[in-house]
Amino acid sequence: MRYIDEHVGQQHEDADGQGLRWGVESICAALTELGCKIAPATYYEHRGRQPSAQQVRDQELKPMIEQVHAANYGVYGARKVWLTLNRQRAADAAPIARCTVERLMGELGLAGAVRGKVKRTTISDPKAPKPLDLVDRNFEPLAPDRLWVADFTYCSTWSGWCYTAFVIDAYARRILGWSVSTTMTSQLVLDAVEQAIWTRGREDRGGDLTGLIAHHDHGAQYMSVAYSERLDTAGIKPSTGLVGSSHDNALAESIIGLYKTELVKRQRPWKGFDDLEIATAEWVDWYNCETAQASAGQGLTPGYN
Repeated sequence: MRYIDEHVGQQHEDADGQGLRWGVESICAALTELGCKIAPATYYEHRGRQPSAQQVRDQELKPMIEQVHAANYGVYGARKVWLTLNRQRAADAAPIARCTVERLMGELGLAGAVRGKVKRTTISDPKAPKPLDLVDRNFEPLAPDRLWVADFTYCSTWSGWCYTAFVIDAYARRILGWSVSTTMTSQLVLDAVEQAIWTRGREDRGGDLTGLIAHHDHGAQYMSVAYSERLDTAGIKPSTGLVGSSHDNALAESIIGLYKTELVKRQRPWKGFDDLEIATAEWVDWYNCETAQASAGQGLTPGYN
């Protein structure tokens, strides 16, 4: 149909002069000879047909889907695009179906980021005393500052390895503290928890974190004296899961997986520490303020908690 529309009425020169002006019938005849059978009546029938309501709606949604996908690092899959579109739509607008978003993203060639393999960073000291597991894989506290989870990961740069640590509030899935370092020492995780404590104090929560549980793995950094003493000073109870079980710190590892997939791998190669630290700051701000947290079950955005 589009080919006929583009060529109908055109005049092509030939050896005898100006040549013939192509009409619908002559174009259909030429296409039929080439094996693409189409009758003039079929062309006129389709040309006069009005677009359906679904086609009109699709044309309205496609730019919106592209905008949401591009505005979020190009990492959102159909589920998160669907949640974001419904969160942004007007109160009187019709809801957008997830299957519609999936279909249109396929037509547009858009897809979410896919996670890769995991590198082991936890190196525990078998002789060091370890806190008890106070969480028992229950990562759904009833309020903020009941449970924080912490972990760190590696990032490859042209200048060498860098390491990024996070502290996350389990209730809102919000990143409260983070740190980037070129060394995998206790100072890396200590800086992250210091920022988390400062963040809560800045937000007029009184700075009283008594009874809060900080859950992490058995890494030597988290078992260090400096880290343990800082938690004790703030009134925070340490907690660790089983050795070698990813499920015992699944929430922290899940968010680190997003960090690696949405930022580190999509924007590599990294030149060095400075580039990674600036990009991490931007990603944390975007994650806390823009990411739809369906896992909270309440339509909450992490920035509100």
